[in-house]
Order: sequence, then structure tokens, then C-alpha cells
Amino acid sequence: MNFQEGVIIGIDKPYRMSSFGALARVRYLICQKLGVKKVKTGHAGTLDPLATGVLIICTGRATKQIESLQAHSKEYLATLQFGATTPSYDREHTVNFTYPTRHITREMVEETLKGFLGDIMQIPPEYSACKVDGKRAYHLMRKGKEVELKPKLLRIDEIQLLRFDPHTMTADIRVVCGKGTYIRALARDIGQALGSGAFLTDLRRTRVGDIRVEDCITLDDFPRWLDSIEITTDTLLK
Repeated sequence: MNFQEGVIIGIDKPYRMSSFGALARVRYLICQKLGVKKVKTGHAGTLDPLATGVLIICTGRATKQIESLQAHSKEYLATLQFGATTPSYDREHTVNFTYPTRHITREMVEETLKGFLGDIMQIPPEYSACKVDGKRAYHLMRKGKEVELKPKLLRIDEIQLLRFDPHTMTADIRVVCGKGTYIRALARDIGQALGSGAFLTDLRRTRVGDIRVEDCITLDDFPRWLDSIEITTDTLLK
């Protein structure tokens, strides 16, 4: 395995770690293993710090494939809490508004989800990496500045209700979608459609293209994985 020629690695990103943090950890371990100062690396699609699951990391010449990898379909498992919202549409921020939920039934949720199938317009979350005048939206929001993001066209190929609990007003859904989809924003929009508000309490990316989370390496196991593979190097790495 030659990290300069290019390797595509599936990492199971842990909870509360940024995608950049996971990338930096992998790069450090590879450099340490090879005894070099730098190996070109990049990831194919950001995961929020509070999300876990498939994060594809490319090294060397494989970084040229990042754009095509980002275009692959993705699968998520998400847990939604109905009856409340947060500014970030997940648990990064505390609840800012609450809403009635007594009208919500399983049948109502299932019918509402059907309205999100196919091509839809979605406004990205204000707390996101989207750029506004060259600056990340979340940076502006944390400075107390107003952010206005434009809706984007995206595609939801599958959306399925896996569980609905009328006592806790929570639901588990499975989503298969295209590039650019924010599941946090999808939770927001589902809550609005139900007239109750909603936010994410859990999010796991289970697949990107053909790479499934079961085939990914955890960061804890990554050093052992490096020790188990045969590594070749180019003279340019030395």
C-alpha cells in the first residue's frame, strides 16, 4: 500500500470530533508510521462533530478523486425529537422554542416523510460550513451576525420511518440522499411540516457510495491497522 500513490480509507468518525480533527489524526499517524513530515490528505465530505460514521479520507494522488467521491449517494440513520427546536437543529445548542405534539401520530409522520422524496429545495443550516461573502456561516453566527443562506436543489432518494415513540415524541429515520444534503435541515423541515418543530438527537452516516460503516476503521484501531498492512514508499517521501 503506497500512501503517496494514493489510498482511500474509510474511517468511522467518533462523536464530538470534527472531520478535520479526524483527518489530522489519520495524517499524523501515517506520517509517524512512514517517518516523514507530510503526506497529502483530504476528506470527501464533512460530517458534523455530533455525527458519527463514514468519513472517507484520501491520500496522495487519490485526493484527485475527492470531488467524484463527494458526488456518491449517502445513507444516514437519524433520531429526531419532535416538539422543540434548537438554533443549530441538533444538540450543539440548547432548546430555544417548544411546540405542542399531541396531534402527531405515526401515520402523520409517515405521510409527511413522503413529501420529502425526490428533488427538493433546502436552506442549509445557519450553523454550517456554507460560505457567506467568503466566510463560514457558523463563524458569523457565533459572532452574533445575521446569516441568510439561499435554498439549494438536492435529492432525497429514500426516506423511511424506522421507529416512532408517541410517549417521548422521538422517531428514527433512514435517509438515502445526494450531495449537499443537511440532515439537520431535513429534521428542521420535517418538524415544520408536522407543525411541531424538530431537531436531531443522533446522526450516523452508514454509507458513502459503496463504502459502508461496517467496513470502516475506528481511530482507536487505526494504529493497529497501519501495523497490519504492507506499506511501500516512494523516494519522494523521504
